Amino acid sequence: MKGSSLVVSAILFVAVAVLYVLHFTGNGNNTQSSQVRSSNGESAGGLRIAYVKADSVILNYELSQDLHDDFTKKQEAYTTEYGTKRQLFEKEAAAFQEKLQRGGFLTEQRAVQERDRLMGKEQEILKLDQELSNKLAELQQANNQQILDKLMDYLKKYNETAQYDYIFNGAEILIGNEAHNITGEVLTALNEEYKASKPE
Repeated sequence: MKGSSLVVSAILFVAVAVLYVLHFTGNGNNTQSSQVRSSNGESAGGLRIAYVKADSVILNYELSQDLHDDFTKKQEAYTTEYGTKRQLFEKEAAAFQEKLQRGGFLTEQRAVQERDRLMGKEQEILKLDQELSNKLAELQQANNQQILDKLMDYLKKYNETAQYDYIFNGAEILIGNEAHNITGEVLTALNEEYKASKPE
């Protein structure tokens, strides 16, 4: 009987010790309550967070839409410029081929000269295609950077009063409390700033 009460006492001692450790190290059930956040983005530990869905900003920001319209116009102009030169080259190449087949060149040297001229022109067209593609890629990158800069500048000003510890990009957040989502507020402010900066 004494032996069994010693075993029970030992088990109770171990259980109390485990509960004590879990309670004071924060690894027990209290961890869930420490993760609960209030509606203003503050956790029980005092950490304030918010998030912005950057993809929503890009889609609905008026500056982004204007930059996209400008990009599309330049893309169409570049496509037209390249297409016109390409068509002209193809006509000249077809005419050369036809003339060569019917023996229209007085000498073989003259045919070689014309072939070399057309090959040079084709290289120019390929180079133009590469240059226009690079220009469009640079423009797209500059547009993206401009939008990101505007967003970051606004968030820095916004956070002077909001005082969040962290503002995350919501594109990376799969599940989150909507109380921490400040996308609508940020987007409205960005659009108002952009409208105010546009010339009448």
